Amino acid sequence: MSKTKEFIYPPKWGAGASTGVRLACEVRTRIISGMITKGTILSENKLASEFEVSRSPIREALKILASENIIRLERMGAVVVGLTEQDIKEIYDVRLLIETFVYERIVKIDTSELVRELSKILEMMEVAIKYKDADEFSYQDVLFHETIIRSINHSYIMLIWNNTKPVMESLILLSMRMRLEEKYDDFTRILKNHEVYIKAIKTKDRAIMIQALHQNFDNVQGEVGDLWMSQQMLTEGRER
Repeated sequence: MSKTKEFIYPPKWGAGASTGVRLACEVRTRIISGMITKGTILSENKLASEFEVSRSPIREALKILASENIIRLERMGAVVVGLTEQDIKEIYDVRLLIETFVYERIVKIDTSELVRELSKILEMMEVAIKYKDADEFSYQDVLFHETIIRSINHSYIMLIWNNTKPVMESLILLSMRMRLEEKYDDFTRILKNHEVYIKAIKTKDRAIMIQALHQNFDNVQGEVGDLWMSQQMLTEGRER
């Protein structure tokens, strides 16, 4: 892959992954951001030329995106389907179902080590905000929730998480970048929400757990609306 081109998906996030997976991450994020619009036909040859790679990793990337229903593979090429507002809401519905299930399992296990790990991650999130690094904040945010989910050692829950994670992390990344530019003060609220998560896990108090979920996912619905609006504005700006 070319190192001279500007990527919107953080290159370090894909370190160690195959070229095809890294290309899928980049194209996925461009589609979700609105940089590549619905109905666009993606050509293997053009993508290979743009990213300065062979067609083999391009095919791998397109297969990954097709499995996520973000594109549709046709004889003429890959047609961008994109995400609707309903798609995004459903992704967060799945995440809410996962985390609700996980919390019910967490009350039955020793959470002392988990609390320590989450506290460390929260400190990293605070540092990221101090230096206005939306990408690092997003990475730590996803890691925070993944650490909670991994703690119950449930292979099928992890399978569902891993299937939804690629799209979710792009949504979170774009949302946090937008928030850094437009709603910087809102990061204080986000950090406090994560403090409630840790308190809920430490005390195993279901009332606090419910509060944590409500604070996070009720606010996510607003984030989805903001992100959707920004996508629409981005697309309309290109059409003018």
